[in-house]
Amino acid sequence: MILGTAERVTRSTADAVNRAIQTDIRDSIRWHAEHPEEIPSRLRELDAEWDVERTLEANASALAFTGVVLGATLDRRWIALPAIVTAFLFQHAVQGWCPPLPILRRMGFRTAREIDTERTALKALRGDFDRIEGSEDKAMMALTAART
Repeated sequence: MILGTAERVTRSTADAVNRAIQTDIRDSIRWHAEHPEEIPSRLRELDAEWDVERTLEANASALAFTGVVLGATLDRRWIALPAIVTAFLFQHAVQGWCPPLPILRRMGFRTAREIDTERTALKALRGDFDRIEGSEDKAMMALTAART
C-alpha cells in the first residue's frame, strides 16, 4: 500500500524519534506561551526551516549532479552514484522511506506537517484565530488566519 504524503515519513520513522520531535514541538509551544513576545521570531524561523522532503530532494539532486559530472569528466563508474541516488529517491516517493531518512530524522528534520503544527499552535497562542468568532464569513476568516 502506498501511504499518503502526510503520513509516510512519520510511519517510516522510529517511534522514539517521532516522540522526541513531538516533545520538542510541545516544549516550544509551552515556552512560547510564557514568552509570547518571541512568537514572531519563531514564526520566521519556521518559515525558513527546511522540511525533511526538501532536504532529501536537495541532497539527492546534489549527489546525482555530482555523479554525472564526475562520470563525464573522471571515470564512467561515477554514473552509478546518480543511479543509486535516484533509486533511493524513488523508493522514498513510493514507500516514504530511504536510507538517509533515519539519519535526517535523528538530526531533527521534520515533516511539513510537523512544522505546520507548531506554526498553527503559535498563531493560536498569538491570537490569530480569535477574530473568527462571531464573524459573518467564518470560513474566509479562518482561511485568512491560517495563511498569515
